Amino acid sequence: MQNAILVGLSRQIGLAREMDVVSNNIANMNTTGYKADSSLFEEYLNSAARADQTGSRVSFVRDRGIWHDMSEGPLERTGNPLDVAIDGPGFLVVQTPAGERYTRNGALKISQTGQLVTGDGYPVVGDAGPITLQQGDRQVSISKDGTISVREGTSNVDSARGKLRLVNFTNMQQLQKEGGSTFSPVGGATAQPAPPTSGLVQGAVEKSNVRGVVEMSRMIEITRSYTQIDDLLKQQNDLSQSAIDKLAEVPN
Repeated sequence: MQNAILVGLSRQIGLAREMDVVSNNIANMNTTGYKADSSLFEEYLNSAARADQTGSRVSFVRDRGIWHDMSEGPLERTGNPLDVAIDGPGFLVVQTPAGERYTRNGALKISQTGQLVTGDGYPVVGDAGPITLQQGDRQVSISKDGTISVREGTSNVDSARGKLRLVNFTNMQQLQKEGGSTFSPVGGATAQPAPPTSGLVQGAVEKSNVRGVVEMSRMIEITRSYTQIDDLLKQQNDLSQSAIDKLAEVPN
């Protein structure tokens, strides 16, 4: 009886964790470049717990971790010449106080010092370091390979300001989220040049890949499962209490 309660509690802990993940996905449905998460669980056999006199072990539920859905989100045209969406695998490189980080959020802007930065104010890294635009620059053009060209002052000749650095990773699950759409590598993952098939689309951003209907349906399923297990635990507790009450009525 106690094993049933412990198994139910282990499942409820897993469901609570999964609810946190689903809730975070729903909260970031409109976050540019956000990648949905999914919970991973595994069977855990407790060597100390036995289901019956035959000695069969009791199977619990254990939280295994988080899996990132790195599929591409839909592209949305913004008309902003500083916005870029990545078409294909790859990440933009940004410089943060903690080091280089990686993102698919291409909603960029120009800082007060003229640097090209993310919405969080982190400089975007080019092949030769941070990219800086001059005060008189106009008609910013970003090509598919990331080359940034401008018209300087009254000149009608293009001037290069740098080239956006685009990288990729062999194992996407070795990336750890830092904020809504920024990743850092873990487990020895190293950035590699993005494949030649990847490119940038100027004047667009990649929206979140969260599927709202799926996430809402999953939230309902989790709530129902949690409630069902809660009812089962209450029944087990009532049985235990009933057994104790009957034992107390047995004459000495």
